[in-house]
Amino acid sequence: MLYQLSYIRISTAKIKKKFMPITEREEKIIRQSFQPKSWNDIKTHDSWSVFKIMAEFVDGMEKMSTIGPCVAIFGSARTKPGDKYYKMTEDIARGITQLGFGVLTGGGPGIMEAGNKGAKEAGGVSVGLEILLPFEGKCNDYVDFDKNIRFNYFFVRKNIFMRYAQGYIAMPGGFGTLDEMSEALTLIQTEKLSDFPVVLVGKDYWQGLIDWFRNTMLKENMINEEDFDIFHVVDTAEEAVKVIEDFYKRFSVKPNLEL
Repeated sequence: MLYQLSYIRISTAKIKKKFMPITEREEKIIRQSFQPKSWNDIKTHDSWSVFKIMAEFVDGMEKMSTIGPCVAIFGSARTKPGDKYYKMTEDIARGITQLGFGVLTGGGPGIMEAGNKGAKEAGGVSVGLEILLPFEGKCNDYVDFDKNIRFNYFFVRKNIFMRYAQGYIAMPGGFGTLDEMSEALTLIQTEKLSDFPVVLVGKDYWQGLIDWFRNTMLKENMINEEDFDIFHVVDTAEEAVKVIEDFYKRFSVKPNLEL
């Protein structure tokens, strides 16, 4: 763990060095991270980390357990209002709300903001799982004030997403979106998660990845043909909402969220 922290700090320093000199404080942190650590130092550090992680799990689970069923929307924080995917996300969120689900996002800008905005304007439940990052500000203005849950640890936040969402909508996004989408696909594939619907929105955007799944991963026997049944690829907000609606109609199940 300590070596991992050291690597992260050095990587950050290398990136900064291209643009600005490393500060004296940063250099001190890098040098300290390579100092030999006693077993007591390591044990104390890890013990406190366990308590911090546990606190985030408890807080997230307690709050989410009182909110009711939600559909998660993943996507880029860089998408601007006026972008076609921003507008499409608003429409998807409204449709999800009309089905009786809350909308669960990462609480940030871009696609996340669009999802919360659509839910809020439709009179639905708007939840944000905010991750504390140095380059993103506060939670977006469309998250319900009592449903903004803050996290320091990405893996705790992702666990809450997987545990409490009843469906997953993946809009165009970057590494974070791929991480969240892949987590849902993996847990469904390995039967650690119920076969909830996973919807990828934007055929042009996702087609290259899907081609790689088929032409490389499937060809090399890393996945099976039936794994392609885990997810749906659609092009419109109406199609995305219909996947969620059809799934729950098939099982004659309705969300128990009272709006």
